Amino acid sequence: MTQPNMKTLTRLFAVSVCAATSTCANASPIFHTSFDCATARASVEKLICRDSQLLQMDIELTRLYRLAITDNHSVPRPDKIMIDQQFWIDARNQCASDPAPKACTVRQYAERAHQLRQGSVIARTKDPDRLTEGPLAFRCTGINEQLAATFFNTQPGVVYLKWANSSITLSQVQNDSGTQYTGKDARGSYSFWQDGNAVLFQKPGSGEMSCTAEPIGGWPGSHPE
Repeated sequence: MTQPNMKTLTRLFAVSVCAATSTCANASPIFHTSFDCATARASVEKLICRDSQLLQMDIELTRLYRLAITDNHSVPRPDKIMIDQQFWIDARNQCASDPAPKACTVRQYAERAHQLRQGSVIARTKDPDRLTEGPLAFRCTGINEQLAATFFNTQPGVVYLKWANSSITLSQVQNDSGTQYTGKDARGSYSFWQDGNAVLFQKPGSGEMSCTAEPIGGWPGSHPE
C-alpha cells in the first residue's frame, strides 16, 4: 500500500493551528504527524504512516495536544498532560501486539482526543478545519449517567462514547438514514445513531434507547461549541 500524500493534510492542519492559537508570524508552520514517517521504527508508527485514517487521527491529535499544553487552566495541568502523553504513546505502541492492531490504535486515538478536548477549553476552540467534535452530552433512557460523545470526522468516522465507568469506540457504517456507528467488545454489540435531533443508543443487554442532548457539564469551561 502506498503512503498517503502528506501535502494536503499538512497544509490543512498548518492553517488550523494558526487559527486556533493566533501565533502565526509571516511564515506558516508546517504541521506534521507526531513523528517522522521517514524514520518510523515502531510497528504501530509504520501502520499509521500507511493508513490514511490513522494518519488523519495522528495529525489531529497532535494539534489537540499542542493546544492543550498552552492552556494554563487545563485539567490536568500542561506539565501533567506532557507526562500523560508519553504514557499514552507507550500504550498506543503496544497495539502492535493486539490481535487487531488498527482497531486498537483507533481506540487509543479516540480516547486520547476525548481526554484532551474534555480537559481544555483551548483544545475545544472552534476551528473550521478540525477533525474532532465534542465532548457532547446526552441523556439516554435506561442509563442514569450522562453519556459523553467525542467524534473523529475521519474516513470512516469514529465516535468515542463514555458513561459512568464504561466506554466504547464505534466506527461509522453506511446508513441510508442519518449517521450510524457500530462496534463490539467482550460484552456484545453497540450502536449509536443520529438523524437530526434524533439520537438512539444501544448497548449489550438493552434495546434501543432514545437520547436527548443536554447542556455540557463536568469539564473546564464547559460550553456548547
